[in-house]
Amino acid sequence: MTDTSRALARHAQILRFLMKYRSAGVLSGFEFDPATADAALEGEPGKPEAFVDDLEALGPTFIKIGQALSTRPDMVPPAYLAALERMQDDVAPLPFDVIHDAVEDALGVRISKIFESFDETPIGAASLAQVHRATLRDGRKVAVKVQRPGITEQIRDDLDTLARLAGGVDRVTEVGRRIRFADWVHEFRRTLLAELDYRIEAENLDRFDAHFVAYPALFVPKPIWDLTRARVLTMELVEGTKVTDITGLQRTERDMAPLATELLHGYLDQVFVHGEIHADPHPGNLLFTRDGRLALLDLGMVAHVPPRTRERLLKLLFAAVDGRGEQVAAEGIAMGTRLEDFDEARYYRDVGQLVARYAAQSGATGQTEGRLMLDLVRLATSCGLRTAPEMSLLGKTLLHLESVVQALDPDLDMKRVVEDHLNNMMRQRLRKSLSPANLASELMDMQELVRDAPRKVSNVLSLLSENRLRVRLTGLEESHLLESLHKIANRIAAGIVTAALILASAMMMDNPGGPRLFGYPAIALLLFLTGAGLGIAIVLSALLGDKRAKPNEERGPN
Repeated sequence: MTDTSRALARHAQILRFLMKYRSAGVLSGFEFDPATADAALEGEPGKPEAFVDDLEALGPTFIKIGQALSTRPDMVPPAYLAALERMQDDVAPLPFDVIHDAVEDALGVRISKIFESFDETPIGAASLAQVHRATLRDGRKVAVKVQRPGITEQIRDDLDTLARLAGGVDRVTEVGRRIRFADWVHEFRRTLLAELDYRIEAENLDRFDAHFVAYPALFVPKPIWDLTRARVLTMELVEGTKVTDITGLQRTERDMAPLATELLHGYLDQVFVHGEIHADPHPGNLLFTRDGRLALLDLGMVAHVPPRTRERLLKLLFAAVDGRGEQVAAEGIAMGTRLEDFDEARYYRDVGQLVARYAAQSGATGQTEGRLMLDLVRLATSCGLRTAPEMSLLGKTLLHLESVVQALDPDLDMKRVVEDHLNNMMRQRLRKSLSPANLASELMDMQELVRDAPRKVSNVLSLLSENRLRVRLTGLEESHLLESLHKIANRIAAGIVTAALILASAMMMDNPGGPRLFGYPAIALLLFLTGAGLGIAIVLSALLGDKRAKPNEERGPN
């Protein structure tokens, strides 16, 4: 099979998958009702599981897409989100000969010269890579993560196909204009290609290790930079027990509540202080080590949160735990994009009710912070508000942390821990804002404003007195306006010429003299065919070339 035929077959396979689930509400948004949110988790029996199975069958790109979709409650119904949470990324391992050659090609040296031993049986095998246990010449035990050969090229081809499909859907469908699939595919492409570069993951390991220095119970394995390349990552070997496999005996021997509390504090600091979200802190990526610490693994997917968004997320979550629904709604609008059909009154009302229910429930049995964040995203989508993707990521991270906390200490009140830590963070920020350095900076800004104000007022009054004050309005985009006027004039002129040609051909059809073609006067027939061709070209140009006006969208204040 040639490359072209293989690409066409892959394109058709992806299209069949999309058409199969086009009516399931997946990737099309849906109406969210907080009162029936729990019932929506059930969904149509078997359909969400079949969706996940089909995603897995499409290969590594779509397994990663499933993981990314699990953070988008505005695009995927709750039943499908629950199924995506159970998606497996375990595949048959590659033969060791393939891994052996991949490691030597990446490192540029024979394995026997670097490693004292290299276990041929992998610790784990996933769609993108597999991990092997090894021992260095100096006796250090390491884990070697090796990328599957050829996987990058396959993923690039799939992403190119998805980008073309997403662009077409955005142009011709209403849901595409609301959700902007092309933007989502572009962001997903950037994130996935970064995950395929293991040097970036090594940097994440070093950075998280530095950020958690204040939390000694949290452990991040250090990368071995001399043996790390884009396709091979070598790091400290971590041995321990998955948090979901901790036995009752281990809980009786050690109080797990401080460990769970420190994990929550560390992650909240990571988001709101350092501006980074570990997008995949599920229980499988956290190990309880033999020395009683929690080891964090698989830091390939890390999202960076801009400072302004970080501040708004903190205010939103702080207002939520305090039960202030109106401020939660206001912060959501400030971070999001209001679409043309945004129902602001309904949004404020529904958010207020949702937050009030959350605040009234106890932390042990009530709605969790992660679930609240995801419900806020779903509610905003149904009201015509496109939310910031960081809201979904934060909600998904908090949900994962909830499952880890439950595995460590089922009796821990996560809501109370989060609320106490947020209160402490707000107090620290207040003290920092009242520090002598910040106060001096504010006073300098105020001094500059007072000093410049008389001159600026004088300039405005002078312009008014001389009738030279001008106000510039932007938004008409004169070049686009002229282009549209030229297009209209050309269409009218072409239409007039087309009508004249057809009318002239009709008048000449009764001419008995002159040359004939197919039994008709040749000149009349030629004029008719020319006019008909121009008419068809005008219609096709209007149908294919004219763009719909972009829907009115308004971003929140910066």
